[in-house]
Amino acid sequence: MKLDDLDKHLLSLLQANCKKTTKEYANVLGLSTTAVYERIKRLERDGVIQKYVALIDKHQASMDFTALCHVKLSQHIKDYVLQFEREVLQLEEVSECYHVSGDYDYILKIHVADMAAYRDFMVTKLTALNNIGSTQSSFVINEVKATTAIAL
Repeated sequence: MKLDDLDKHLLSLLQANCKKTTKEYANVLGLSTTAVYERIKRLERDGVIQKYVALIDKHQASMDFTALCHVKLSQHIKDYVLQFEREVLQLEEVSECYHVSGDYDYILKIHVADMAAYRDFMVTKLTALNNIGSTQSSFVINEVKATTAIAL
């Protein structure tokens, strides 16, 4: 789908704060409320806007221990890849999972309460999955930049 400049501006506004009224967006964009409403509905219908979410403060939710875990499968064959991907979708501690190139097959972003919870996650959940060859973990010391916005 081709996005025009108004679509991009509207999407940037929505990414910054999707709780404003259509009228507030219309005032910023110089469009009618109806025009903005129709653009939003089209962007939703076309799948450009996939969903709306609330972003939770990890510290206040006591889930501010973040680990990046590199996972290597025992063999990189289709059945193992598909099985791992199905299983990792069920792990609520995993907020992001990327199939990557390089020495490891996947990078997982994991949020838990503390190191003890991470150890428990690794021992009882992640390494209990079939076909895990090896893992390597890095722990976030300080979150320098974190955004869900995509620059348009």
